[in-house]
Amino acid sequence: MSIAAVKADIAMASAHALVHSLLLLVLKSRLSAAATTNGSGPRRIVTRLIHRDSLLSPYYDPNSTIADRATQIVQSSTARLAYFEAKVLETSIHQLNLVPSFPELFVNFSLGHPPVRQLAVMDTGSNLLWVRCTPCRNCRGQATPVFDPLRSSTYSSVSCRTPSCSYAPGSKCDRSDHCIYNQTYYDGPSSRGVLSKDQLTFETWDDGAVTVPDVVFGCGHENGKFRDRRITGILGLGARMISMVSRLGSRFSYCIGNLTDPSYQYNHLILGEGAIFEGYSTPLDVVQGLYYVKLEGISIGQKRLDIDRNAFRKTRRYDGVVMDSGSPMTWLVEGAARVVHGEVRRLLDGVLERVPSGPSPLCYRGTVGRDLVGFPATTLHFAGGADLGLEAASVFYQASDDVFCIAVARSDVEGLSIVGLMAQQYYNMAYDVPGKKLSFQRIDCALLDE
Repeated sequence: MSIAAVKADIAMASAHALVHSLLLLVLKSRLSAAATTNGSGPRRIVTRLIHRDSLLSPYYDPNSTIADRATQIVQSSTARLAYFEAKVLETSIHQLNLVPSFPELFVNFSLGHPPVRQLAVMDTGSNLLWVRCTPCRNCRGQATPVFDPLRSSTYSSVSCRTPSCSYAPGSKCDRSDHCIYNQTYYDGPSSRGVLSKDQLTFETWDDGAVTVPDVVFGCGHENGKFRDRRITGILGLGARMISMVSRLGSRFSYCIGNLTDPSYQYNHLILGEGAIFEGYSTPLDVVQGLYYVKLEGISIGQKRLDIDRNAFRKTRRYDGVVMDSGSPMTWLVEGAARVVHGEVRRLLDGVLERVPSGPSPLCYRGTVGRDLVGFPATTLHFAGGADLGLEAASVFYQASDDVFCIAVARSDVEGLSIVGLMAQQYYNMAYDVPGKKLSFQRIDCALLDE
């Protein structure tokens, strides 16, 4: 596939979008008004989150082994760390070797009118919502219909002269004044196409639906090489102006239950008003759309670990501690990881057999559910007195039938730590961007089910 061919496809899509927008302008306004109760649309969305290994997920494999799932945890976490490393080094993502992503959480919604169902990856580490659109490169064999903007009566393209275009990744103008975006990833396929607007419809807990009109999204016509055809796009939940989070008031929360239980169906996402802010609160800092928190220390049991007080301090642009939904494992700067591993060895060496050749630096013979009963809680101490308590299942993962490993690893990125998804299970995590606050509460997500 030549660059000229790609440009020709996108130029053709842009021309089609222009004609389509002019022909359907009046009809679009009528349908948008009918789709919602007011012109600005809903201020709150509550929808289900689907974990990769859930029975609700198209990735669910009843024949998947414990070792398969452990490989997924390590590969997904490692790819995610590499993505953040590219940001720290300010490397041009275009020059990096893109590898298949290993998504963790998904959101179902429908796009356009008539609605076309989508399965998008939820990602707090990026900002743009994008889906694959026709004409499309590398879309053959997609499990669901590819979105065709020409068939949606509520679709329109975004002009280069709008503020939205200036916030789009890799944005530039084409000859028809359309905004062309180029979203690239280290840990997954890139997406390039026309920045657009259309209505999104989310399913609610009570089997109803809520529609948001005129949502800015990327209509991707050139979309990397997906390993499979089940994903249709990415729902970026970063804090920049281009994201759905900003559209709905820059407040959202998500609740994650037991990630190892495929039958658990209460994980959910709330966007906008009604995001649940309970429990501990700690200051939140947003840098380039990423969510940073101030980690002040770590305890295991009653023992506060001897970690340099400056280990987690933010001194450079991307230094510090990021809350992330894309990495299952937690990554700590070298000094902190070494101390945590040392304390785990002190507690378990001599009690359990250490396995030197496991998939993580620290593995033992046994099972998390049986051999770690009574293992002291690990606590992440954040600024403001906010303590995130982690039980054994949030700190260790089962690597095989009789081996488990630690899910806290050493970050190869100088100065950067990442609090991963396993550390967030059994919690409702709430982000208040205008208020610069992260709140979290340990709770069964079923209790928050509406």
